Amino acid sequence: MAKVVTNTNIEEILAGSQPVMIDFWAVWCGPCKMLSPTVDEVADEYEGKAVVAKCNVDEADEIAMNYRVRNIPTLLFFKGGELKERLVGVVSKKEITDILDSLM
Repeated sequence: MAKVVTNTNIEEILAGSQPVMIDFWAVWCGPCKMLSPTVDEVADEYEGKAVVAKCNVDEADEIAMNYRVRNIPTLLFFKGGELKERLVGVVSKKEITDILDSLM
């Protein structure tokens, strides 16, 4: 299951040694709803190998602004706390897993 990113736990989520993917989304966003099942699948499949998290931009707007998330859905990929990749829009599961695999 995907973790929930908040303004108070972002540092903790990024601090681990595993790759991290954060899905920036909003309740009112149609494309976000389309991508959500894919993100959940990846979270289940990569449990123990990577951290998959979701960030509601309406509840954690500071984080979205900090990482210059202007469109949603946006997926950000981190390794060692450093931003490595960015995908914007509805993307395939393969695109997501290819990036996660490259960061392992």
